[in-house]
Amino acid sequence: MVNIAVTGLNAGDSPAPGVPVVRSLRERAGFKGRIIGLGYDALESGILDAGVVDAAYLLPFPSVGKDALLERILNIHEKEKLDVIIPNLDSELMNFIQIQPALEREGIKFLLPTEEQLGRRAKSNLPKLCKELNVKTPATKVVNDPSTLSLGKDELPVMVKGLFYESYLAHSHAEAVHFMHKIAGKWGYPVLIQQYIEGEEFNAAALGDGKGGMDGVACMKKLVLTDNGKGWACVSIKNDGLITLAETIIRSLKWAGAMEVEAMQSKKDGEFYLIEINPRFPAWIY
Repeated sequence: MVNIAVTGLNAGDSPAPGVPVVRSLRERAGFKGRIIGLGYDALESGILDAGVVDAAYLLPFPSVGKDALLERILNIHEKEKLDVIIPNLDSELMNFIQIQPALEREGIKFLLPTEEQLGRRAKSNLPKLCKELNVKTPATKVVNDPSTLSLGKDELPVMVKGLFYESYLAHSHAEAVHFMHKIAGKWGYPVLIQQYIEGEEFNAAALGDGKGGMDGVACMKKLVLTDNGKGWACVSIKNDGLITLAETIIRSLKWAGAMEVEAMQSKKDGEFYLIEINPRFPAWIY
């Protein structure tokens, strides 16, 4: 019997990955274990469903810091004897990475990237990484003050993105500034202004072994999007170009743990443009 703790259990119109991760675990042939749900809000739907989790606990918000998280996890560990924790949210990952050594001394296992690896794939650092890997990516501006944003007509439309979550397509300078304020109100600055690539979106979920190897990969193509631009329906595919891209990233970073690669296949030149590298399983994994 193995006790696995999973975060990211909200399931709405922009679902977190936790519930799909749990379903994937439970449907694995021969799985014998308990799932402990770790939530940040008592109304997260995943922690309220007895068919998803066997026990549930609340965590302090990531903004409170790593010390509060460590204290809470150790308290839960005393009751549940955790074997593994699978974090599934971008905003919590740095805290978990920083307390990983202390928790591993208590017998709790992780498969997580290092702080350096996490930083190299950050949205604000993506152009630099893509240059090192000789991979195409949209031109990106890092903006800390909307009053400094300059956009020519030939640069529109653009994608306006937060460092962790949310992205919007802006067709004018005024619309871009509006979305910057909207994102910064939730997640703070900087906000990213990214060149819009017209084409089809493809995603790959992969698992890195921490030594440059890729232990598994699954690819999909988005068919239907929500109003928030999230995938609502997709089809599994096999795309050698996308798989090679995921392998290249994992090999270069020596990535440990789950990763989602988001890429657009340009309608103009047919090539893949790397849009984002997310440091966890995607919500479509199940």
